[in-house]
Parts: sequence; C-alpha cells; structure tokens
Amino acid sequence: MANTIVTKFAIGSDQDINTLLFIGVASAKEKYADKVPVDQLEAYLQSNFNDKVLHDEVNDMSNQYLVVYSDDEPAGYARITSKGKRPEIFSKKTVIRIADFGILKKFTDVQIKKDLFEKCLSVCNKQQIVWISEYNGNPDLEFFESYGFRKNTTIDGSNELSLTPVYLVKEKDVS
Repeated sequence: MANTIVTKFAIGSDQDINTLLFIGVASAKEKYADKVPVDQLEAYLQSNFNDKVLHDEVNDMSNQYLVVYSDDEPAGYARITSKGKRPEIFSKKTVIRIADFGILKKFTDVQIKKDLFEKCLSVCNKQQIVWISEYNGNPDLEFFESYGFRKNTTIDGSNELSLTPVYLVKEKDVS
C-alpha cells in the first residue's frame, strides 16, 4: 500500500510550531552533524529553532513554511522567504528564496521530496527569480537541478555554519 503524502502550510498554531521545532531540529542535525563542530551546530539550532523565533518567523508575512507528511508523520519541511539580503544581480526583479529544505533520512520515498519541492515551486511561481543557497556537496543539488535550477558562480556570500555555499537559480522566462 502506498504512503499518503500531504504537504501543508504551517500557520503558527501551537501544533504547527511544535511540528516545525521537531522537524527543523531533526533535519538540521541530519544535514549538518558531520559537517560542522557540535558547538556550532548547537548554537545554530538554538538561534533558529526555538518557540519565539519560530512564532515570529511563521507570523512574518515574508515567510511561508511548508511541512510534508507521510502517513500523518512529519517527514520534512521548507521555508520560503522574500526577506533577507539578496544578491545584487537580482535587483529590479521579483525574487523569492527557498531558504530551508529538508526531508528526514528515514523517508526514502522520492515522492515525498518531490511533493514538498513542487509545492514550493507552486508558491514561488509568480516570481521572476527563485534561488536556493545550499552547502557544497549537499546531496539534493542534483535534485534541484532536475527542476531547472542552475548553479550561479557570480553570487558570493557565506552562511551561518561557515560551509562553502552553492547558489542555485531558476529564472522565469519573461520574454
């Protein structure tokens, strides 16, 4: 029997905040545990995944959080945002960023990842530019590229965890 896969918006209820706390921390630990020192990862988790920060972020109109469920169990999440510093090359264009994207490793059905990512793209479809910043070596880079995202080497910057960033950009054809 196939899994029931559903992607939902997190709206800021206590249940949604608790789900985001769980899935965000678990996803970040899986994603970064063997790539950064433990104290750096703990500081990152404490500053990004606590009740106050998540309440503020979920209620900020610049952000949208999505959670994908497999058989009613949280399997992954994404954060889409229009706030924050954006690369200069995007000036004079409408821009949105898929700022966080993660599926827990125990969920191996690729349809779960596809469902979440396709919902992200649907949310972003009115923008001229959609961009993603990930770390070099992230196993999802090829997955993002399969949806038309291309690495952009003209963008430079850093991230909170001091990992070498890779920027992926998808530009809407407006001709």
